[in-house]
Amino acid sequence: NLAERGHDVHIFSAFNRSGRNLTIHKIRTVSSPSFLSNIIFAANTRSELKKGSFDCVLSFERTFFQDIYRAGDGCHREWLDKRKSVDSFFKKISFTVNPHHLLLLYLEKECFSNSGTIIANSMMVKKDILRHYPMHDNKIRVIYNGVDLQKFQPADTDIKADIKNDLGITADKVILFVGSDFKRKGVPTLLKAFSMVERKDIQLLIAGKEAKDRYLSMAKKLGINKKVIFRGPEREIRRLYCISDVFVLPTIYDPFSNAALEAMASGIPVITTAYNGASELIENGVHGFVIDDPSNANAFAEKISSALLHAEDMGRQARLKAQEYPIDDAVDKIIRIISGSGR
Repeated sequence: NLAERGHDVHIFSAFNRSGRNLTIHKIRTVSSPSFLSNIIFAANTRSELKKGSFDCVLSFERTFFQDIYRAGDGCHREWLDKRKSVDSFFKKISFTVNPHHLLLLYLEKECFSNSGTIIANSMMVKKDILRHYPMHDNKIRVIYNGVDLQKFQPADTDIKADIKNDLGITADKVILFVGSDFKRKGVPTLLKAFSMVERKDIQLLIAGKEAKDRYLSMAKKLGINKKVIFRGPEREIRRLYCISDVFVLPTIYDPFSNAALEAMASGIPVITTAYNGASELIENGVHGFVIDDPSNANAFAEKISSALLHAEDMGRQARLKAQEYPIDDAVDKIIRIISGSGR
């Protein structure tokens, strides 16, 4: 968008990039260990930036030298606090000495301190940042993620039937989960909740990455292994949205789940937790449900049952809500902040 509007756009990245009317700067770093990768990228990016003259620097990573930082990954210190609810005692202790977390916290503090403006993708993230890193409230601007409303939209009955047949889905009702971090995004809670739903005509689709043995074993132990499909990485995620009736994400921390908004745009009610920034778009009983306790499998089971009974009406309302957040609007809001910033 910026390049198309005549701006001179430079991209600083550790990866090879390409694009029309873009100047790409390949930043040297290391792939492992991860804690060195982060700090070396931040340091080398600062060095490269100081060689040039730029009106505004926007960073999507925790770096040292930027006018605007978009905190798309949320607040790492808050994430570590949330992890304490699911990790073992020894794992919690390890956070205090793990160089990866220590360096991320250092980078986070420096980044928040050095940025003139911080863009948070939810009010939850803004509050988390202010709680851990006191600063002026007006330094943080909230811009919700946007969604491609053409790419993600409700499917008609014939398309839904064709995709179901192609994927071998036989159940009348489909519950969908999309996410790559099964533990953080609550797959154990979802499996327990699904086992409590007293319906025979449902299947659960779990997509995002290959399931580890412990999740396969858990499904078998709960007696639902024949009704749960672990699809692994999914290239055509739209097809899964098309055939699903309810989207469930029992996450313990998600700054703003794009998958939740994509599901809403696809006309699917969303059940998630108050620890998902996207929950701020959901009115209970209208677009889906927001549950306070990510580990409360009983509550998720109850809301899944309720959403299935009202999926059509709630899905219609979810689509209408998603239409308020087109991706182009989110981009325009960021561009307006860029226009008002600079060195």
